[in-house]
Amino acid sequence: MIFDPFYLLIIGVGMGLSFWASARTKGAFQKYSQTTTRRGLTGAQIAEAILRDHGISDVRVEPVAGKLSDHYDPRTKTLRLSEGVYGSRSMAAAGVAAHEVGHAIQHARAYAPLKFRSAWVPVANFSSGLSMFVIIAAFFLGGTATALGHTAAIVGVTLFGATTVFTLITLPVEFDASRRAMATLQRGGYMTRDELGGAKKVLDAAALTYVAAAVTSILTLLYWAFRLGLFGGRR
Repeated sequence: MIFDPFYLLIIGVGMGLSFWASARTKGAFQKYSQTTTRRGLTGAQIAEAILRDHGISDVRVEPVAGKLSDHYDPRTKTLRLSEGVYGSRSMAAAGVAAHEVGHAIQHARAYAPLKFRSAWVPVANFSSGLSMFVIIAAFFLGGTATALGHTAAIVGVTLFGATTVFTLITLPVEFDASRRAMATLQRGGYMTRDELGGAKKVLDAAALTYVAAAVTSILTLLYWAFRLGLFGGRR
């Protein structure tokens, strides 16, 4: 099974997409980290200013170790900015900081896809840890060729599908956060038109990582459904 050329192709495509998206993100961030915005605000200052603009006073902004490790934690209402963003005055830092504030705004406004994604996290975590064990068991039980194998195949693919759902719901959440970021940066006059273009390129590149994850998950899900005989016949 592990030497199935088609499976190796799926894995190769997934790795290739992930590498390409990661390289694009790092390249864009590096490029636009070299230029300081005219207003000279740090990522942390921009984040705090945007939060004030939206009347959000219960979110903390703090630094976090790592590169591009920026994230918003809805459980503690904490916005964590990486070393290259928190104290940086660059176009890239402004874009990333505003994007993470976009998630805080989503949380404050009870944005439905974010609520669904947050609720789906334990489901996705449970499914990702169990799905491959069930799928492998289904394979050795004969897939749809046997009653027990058929049941295991359905359970395994359904569990894996739960992780695919997570990658898919992540897309509108991330795209919306970037949309809110760009609108807020422009409306608040935090950046010039040219600077906004640089920030957008960083966020567009980062979005590719989520697209790559979703495409890889969908392809893998379809592979296992086909391989176990749930459609197209068992090979």
